[in-house]
Amino acid sequence: MRCTRSKKTILTLMCVTLLTAGAPDIRAGGGRERTDEPSVTDETGVDSTTVSPARTPVAADSGITTARPAPDTLDPEYLDQGAPAGADREFATDFSRGTVDFSDILSGGPPKDGIPSIDDPRFVTVEEAKQWIAPQEAVLAMTRGDTTRIYPLQILMWHEIVNDTIGDLPVAVTWCPLCNTAVAFDRRAPGTDDVLEFGVSGRLRFSNLIMYDRTTESWWQQADGEGIAGAYAGARLAMIPVLTLSFEEVQQVYPDAQVLSRETGFRRSYGANPYRGYEDSEEPFLYRGPATDTSFRNLERALVYLDGETSRAVAYSVLREHRVIPVTIDGADGYLLWSPGVAGSLSARTVSDGPDVGTANAFLARTHAGTEVDLYADETGSEPVIRDRETESTWSAAGHALEGSLQGERLVPSATVQHFWFSASAFGAIQLEDPVFQ
Repeated sequence: MRCTRSKKTILTLMCVTLLTAGAPDIRAGGGRERTDEPSVTDETGVDSTTVSPARTPVAADSGITTARPAPDTLDPEYLDQGAPAGADREFATDFSRGTVDFSDILSGGPPKDGIPSIDDPRFVTVEEAKQWIAPQEAVLAMTRGDTTRIYPLQILMWHEIVNDTIGDLPVAVTWCPLCNTAVAFDRRAPGTDDVLEFGVSGRLRFSNLIMYDRTTESWWQQADGEGIAGAYAGARLAMIPVLTLSFEEVQQVYPDAQVLSRETGFRRSYGANPYRGYEDSEEPFLYRGPATDTSFRNLERALVYLDGETSRAVAYSVLREHRVIPVTIDGADGYLLWSPGVAGSLSARTVSDGPDVGTANAFLARTHAGTEVDLYADETGSEPVIRDRETESTWSAAGHALEGSLQGERLVPSATVQHFWFSASAFGAIQLEDPVFQ
């Protein structure tokens, strides 16, 4: 895939916008000065037991995948490649260790930390956030115990990584605009007790964000949590379920949630979209990689879920048609649920003015209370409604029972990755075949 001259111009403008959006304002609170010393936070209750390589759930009701420690030996084909162009001037990474071809790695424009992660996040109430988040805006929602936190894409647009801790769980909530990959990770280093803090490397592979950790400066692929260079090459971070919802849905089902504040310590045009028109493009920016599947438009949205060691992709146009799709998730029954009402963040001048692209999430076919459900799309009314056959309870895209005898129960979410179609294909997701819908 090649960028046309006009697309290269747009990309240049995007990079200039990101780089000149404003310097960190430490006095504003929420930000902090960088030092040369790595930052490691000690946490208690970390399970450092060696785990198997398979990405299977840790517990039946957690939806969290299993981390994978770095192996003792790596494929010799990717050892001693030398540092990617210019990387040795910015990073102390051990580039003798790698798991991918470094020639596929490109500069995204901004340098290391040129897009600053949020490392000291502050939160406001849903009621306060209503003043600056439109009902149709896309947000990410993560629940841990009784705590739900909301991460608006209008903020992640400018930072891409939020290093946070929810209860006893250190997390990294991430979003790569060029691939639309929304994914959350457990920040505990695989196979150790260390808690990592992640930053934006300024590099891309297959158009996807490469993160780095500030302890070893290992490089990590954001699309799948794979360590691709450095001490953690070959390791894989555990994925944590995070839902993509409209803020209106949040107000309905998570009224007591904590919303990431705009008081980040950085001056940014939150709410504006520096990637205007990108989602409507024919080709992704800065893509250099394998030929991708052509079943759908490159920038068609897709949901990727995990079935054992296999990643499966379903295009949003298919999800929109069926609303409820039964699937197998790690050997268990599950569902993909789609609903309208979410604006595409990467089309219009502002993130709230994009077209309605809807949203999709994955769940196991049971609630946290242990109730098994048999869901279907009821199309008898003016608008399709998600119901379960036994009780006729209605469900939201957030997996909450809204009405009926199961009202108040929540489905167990499964770890997924939102993608654009080209990205899902580039990172090896297999298209779900049509017979599953019958």
